[in-house]
Amino acid sequence: MAKLYTENNFIENELEPKEETVKFLLDYSKALSVINSNKLKFEILQN
Repeated sequence: MAKLYTENNFIENELEPKEETVKFLLDYSKALSVINSNKLKFEILQN
């Protein structure tokens, strides 16, 4: 029978991201711009 992944043992193994990782992702998302033009999609990273 298939194992249910909502059991308690799955919740106990949660991962905690490092503060550096969270900061990197937030900074990256702030610098990213997406422009849609007709059928094209431009992703611009503003440093």
